[in-house]
Amino acid sequence: MKLSNKDSVPLDKFIDYALYDKEIGYYMSHNPFGSKGDFVTAPNISRLFSEIMGIWIITFWQSIGSPKKFNLIELGAGNGEMMKVLIETFRNFPDFLKSCQIIIHEKSKYLIELQKKRINFNNIIWTKDIKKINKLPSIFIANEFFDALPIKQFIKKNQNWFERHVNIKNHNNFEFIDKKFNMKNFEKKIQFNISRNQMIIEYSPDAIKYLKSISNIIKKNNGGLLIIDYGYNETKMKNTLQAISNHKYVNILENIGKADITYNLNFSFIKKLINNIENLNTVMTNQKKFLTNMGILKRAEIISKKETFSKKADIFYRLKRLIHDSEMGNLFKVMLIKNVNNKFKTGF
Repeated sequence: MKLSNKDSVPLDKFIDYALYDKEIGYYMSHNPFGSKGDFVTAPNISRLFSEIMGIWIITFWQSIGSPKKFNLIELGAGNGEMMKVLIETFRNFPDFLKSCQIIIHEKSKYLIELQKKRINFNNIIWTKDIKKINKLPSIFIANEFFDALPIKQFIKKNQNWFERHVNIKNHNNFEFIDKKFNMKNFEKKIQFNISRNQMIIEYSPDAIKYLKSISNIIKKNNGGLLIIDYGYNETKMKNTLQAISNHKYVNILENIGKADITYNLNFSFIKKLINNIENLNTVMTNQKKFLTNMGILKRAEIISKKETFSKKADIFYRLKRLIHDSEMGNLFKVMLIKNVNNKFKTGF
């Protein structure tokens, strides 16, 4: 998308440009992950996270009948660290690995090359369009995927709705402007009463497309979608838009293409959306309960037994970052979308 011939663009178009433009897009040109990047994700904090994810995936596969052929799709694999550890874990379960077709959905050519270098496994398919995957049962994993999708913002002022735009006349001085918006027509279009009891709305058109496409695949072919992301479960939406660079919050409208732009998912909205789809339902908890229920503390104790004091301290320091309430434990939520006749609740 080119900005030069426009006066202003809706917020989601601006975010899409800042994150995914082929020339300057944040995710298209450099590696933002890890201590040397701009932020750290759970797989890069501790391999325990990915090991536990591997065990959960195998357990869920068993809940859908242990199909001899199925797809495991990671949405947005980052620097490839989680998939690398998942495959190392799966090698201990040869029947599972033999049945598994691994697919990575990734938009960034730069990150695809990074993933190919890190992941030591030949049988992986990279795709930019999940609608083109085969009709096998499919397990989707989305760790910090949906928060990286562009959002629209709608603000209610004096009983009128406005959509947030970015004024781009002066490329050295971007600014927010709000334009009057017909919410009733929009709600007819999306077939959802999103504005009820709201003063601000954060809405990602791309996220809705993904959720609907994946839900259709799960309904037709069996499987599930596991979402792990930071967010909240209140029905009232909030303004959570933020930009991060070098592990610090920065101005969203500055250093375009050099900072991550993100937001907190409203899991209450996702649940309502899925509940409107026949034969699907959700279960949800926070990351602390999920990882603890899956045995991460016991796993940490086992692997740390023969380690030095400093190594043991490092293992549990990293574990604290994953599960403590003041760290990622409560801020990150875990939601499973599955067929209603599958009573699976392991981890929840």
